[in-house]
Amino acid sequence: MNKQLKGSSAVVKPADAAVVSPDEELFGRVATILDHARVGVVRAVNHHMVVAYWLIGREIVMELQRGQERAGYGERLVQNLSVKLTLSHGAGYSVENLWLFKKFYSAYESRGSILYTACTELQPIETMKEAVDCAASAFRSELSWSHYRILMRVQSIIARDYYEAEAASSGWTVRELERQIHTQYYQRHVATSRRQANAKPAEGPLSTPGPKPVRNSDASLEKSNPIDALKDPYVMEFLDLPDPAALHEKGLEGAIIGHLRDFLLELGRGFAFVARQKRLSFDGDEMYVDLVFYNCILKCYLLIDLKMGRLSAADVGQMDSYVRMFDDLVAGDDDNPTMGLILCTERNNAVARYSVLNDRRQIFASRYMTCLPTEAELAAEVERERRLFESPR
Repeated sequence: MNKQLKGSSAVVKPADAAVVSPDEELFGRVATILDHARVGVVRAVNHHMVVAYWLIGREIVMELQRGQERAGYGERLVQNLSVKLTLSHGAGYSVENLWLFKKFYSAYESRGSILYTACTELQPIETMKEAVDCAASAFRSELSWSHYRILMRVQSIIARDYYEAEAASSGWTVRELERQIHTQYYQRHVATSRRQANAKPAEGPLSTPGPKPVRNSDASLEKSNPIDALKDPYVMEFLDLPDPAALHEKGLEGAIIGHLRDFLLELGRGFAFVARQKRLSFDGDEMYVDLVFYNCILKCYLLIDLKMGRLSAADVGQMDSYVRMFDDLVAGDDDNPTMGLILCTERNNAVARYSVLNDRRQIFASRYMTCLPTEAELAAEVERERRLFESPR
């Protein structure tokens, strides 16, 4: 493996560099401190408002339960509360918002157990201030009320919790979270995991020498499965291609590079761009990998080969060669086995079942879509893939 030369770490300032006075340097440092503090204050305020809205919803639910047999009680209760809160606390407490707070509490009612667990010395909780402080641990401080308004639309609790965790850890904006839910990010991820779980275990000559063993000592990373980072299909409507059918692979590659931030979002958490048209040379032969990424969580490289047509056995064999050469020539001793992903417009089920795709746990093939499908179309695609790979062999 080639070793990188380490140069001097000394920083040479240009001769014409502007001289910054001590006063300006001090101002710059103090301004940076204040800017970071303001960001922290805004995040803290947003987080506590999320908690407050959940608690308001809880109070409304509890009060409605006490008067549920009286006709029109709920409407009058919420209307009166809205008027009083608007007079005392300003805008933001309309009747519509109060009903939304109730819906928020109902969607996350199970978080109440966290509230009481965090305040075991206060059972029952004696004041609402203490309730706010205790409930703060029940919600993600990285997410705003706008995030949770979108999360409430997800019916499945498991999927909702998944989106919440991913949005917090990946720093998704509200728009990005909404897109991931609309494109059924979670369902595509689960379908891919199930498909790989039904693959045959590696056997025969492919098991030796096979990919490098996992060498990472971090227990949490050792539990990570490469398939957890992938999905099928990939939705790339952000490329905004006028005529995808007339596009060549080089054009698709260029479009991805031009929308790299959106492509990284679609790839998932932990990926960083490494190279385009990465050259691999061995014994006089040269190969070029379309795109190379590195996953900082799995501690491994991801090689992507773009195909405009249907998946073929030759495509799979080529990716197998890429992965083996990359592991041997580029990957470091502390890297986990390299993953290979073939992105194609149409899968070949026979190739997927009876090729190295079904034996090696590091090589995968997924479809990609350049137009945003409807939720029904995506659901049908995910279900079709699930049935295909869960059917008896």
